[in-house]
Amino acid sequence: MTLGPSLENRPCGGRYSDIVRAIGHTPLVELKRLSPKPGVRIYAKLESHNPTGSVKDRVARAMIEDAEERGTIMPGQTILEPTSGNTGISLAMICSRKGYPLKVVMPDNVTEERAQLLRMYGAEIVYSPGSQGSNGAVAMALDMAEADASYYMPYQYGNEANPLAHYNGTALEILEELDEVTAFVAGLGTGGTLMGHARRLKEEDPDTRIVAAEPLQGELVQGLRSLDDGFIPPIIDLSLIDRKIFVSNRDSVIWTKRLLAEEGLFAGVSSGAIAKIAVRVASEIDEGNVVFIVCDDGWRYLSSGVYTKPIEELEEAIETTAFW
Repeated sequence: MTLGPSLENRPCGGRYSDIVRAIGHTPLVELKRLSPKPGVRIYAKLESHNPTGSVKDRVARAMIEDAEERGTIMPGQTILEPTSGNTGISLAMICSRKGYPLKVVMPDNVTEERAQLLRMYGAEIVYSPGSQGSNGAVAMALDMAEADASYYMPYQYGNEANPLAHYNGTALEILEELDEVTAFVAGLGTGGTLMGHARRLKEEDPDTRIVAAEPLQGELVQGLRSLDDGFIPPIIDLSLIDRKIFVSNRDSVIWTKRLLAEEGLFAGVSSGAIAKIAVRVASEIDEGNVVFIVCDDGWRYLSSGVYTKPIEELEEAIETTAFW
């Protein structure tokens, strides 16, 4: 009896002792409609398939487990972390499982869905001015940590466990599926995703191009940062990035809608920005594989109207960045 052609995908699922152990092993999906040339294949690494719906599950687990192994965090100690949402949500889930109270500092203009998810997992939220973006949240959290030594701050922007989560995890998963990676594209945020992938992928092939999607200066594309705005995360080694390409808030909205309309991919707004850069990079080569990270899904951005409203109705919000 013939069951049809052999499947390319590996068996999904698995058995885990705890939800935290289920982090990782996310799908790598080819986006054929976005490919600009027959010889170029574009792949999306769907990090929304992690337990809380984002790539930051990997980072949060790595930072907490590293702190536990080194003995820098005590049982029941309060964890403090600046976030634009996803890292905080991931930490909130893991901390709730491990018995650590969590306090997060985040901009006051993030979508309500993210605040609800944080509260759902039991986190306490301290709001920083939305006009200052994630840089304002970082500054406020650092001040709070300096004023109260009882906090433990993983500090994703300066914690080497952040890029190691990708060096030892996400990048290896990509290499298990693809014989070669011509270019890898990710958003410029904490820098952990770019750094971890750059080190591992370039060990495999030094010619792999590492490309960062960076917001235009002054534009608050949620989850991404412009280095020209005055803060360079300590974990970033700019020598590992082959190219930075600017992307606007409007680009992120347009391409988020394109991902949904053309590929059925319900992604968060930062992923739209990254997808645009991935397609641009793909258009500049004749053959090879371009891989980009889909950081999260769209559920936590539904109230923004990005997925249902025409672009004309979103123009004012895009200019003010009020709902990211």
